[in-house]
Amino acid sequence: MIKEKLDKVIRTIPNFPKEGISFKDITPLLLDFNLTNEIIDAFIQRLNGIEVDAIVGVESRGFLFGFLLANKMEVPFIPIRKVGKLPGETIKYKYNLEYGSAEVEIHKQDVSEGWNILVHDDLLATGGTACAAAELVLQLNATISAFTFVVNLDFLNGKKELEKYTNNIISLTDY
Repeated sequence: MIKEKLDKVIRTIPNFPKEGISFKDITPLLLDFNLTNEIIDAFIQRLNGIEVDAIVGVESRGFLFGFLLANKMEVPFIPIRKVGKLPGETIKYKYNLEYGSAEVEIHKQDVSEGWNILVHDDLLATGGTACAAAELVLQLNATISAFTFVVNLDFLNGKKELEKYTNNIISLTDY
């Protein structure tokens, strides 16, 4: 089962990026191309029956599996980046994190009106980043069809924050 495999490979780094935070490091997953393929297949299996016209991935770790998932599903991949990183006309959204604040942006022309968008990031904590991504998508008159995460920090209740957008909230492992 994918959860057991992920739990064996994901590292917990104490006190990173600051004191009191236990960081879940997914970079060891990238060393195993077979496990990477299993991760993508697990997402696709769980997305069965959910309409997806494009996938947005949140900078930077949301790009890793988000892009692979979009390729396998044969839909566009659209990056959401930190402000000042996209060269074209963008819209921005500012939000709070569990340890600070951030602002993200998306190219206006990359999302078509009425599209069903899957939002992907590597990890769900409080939901702030995923909510910010969803708000950008909604500003472009598209719909959130699902959220996908490799890891969910269940004790932070991020899923509850995302339920205002959709009930299709998929994580492959929970801590």
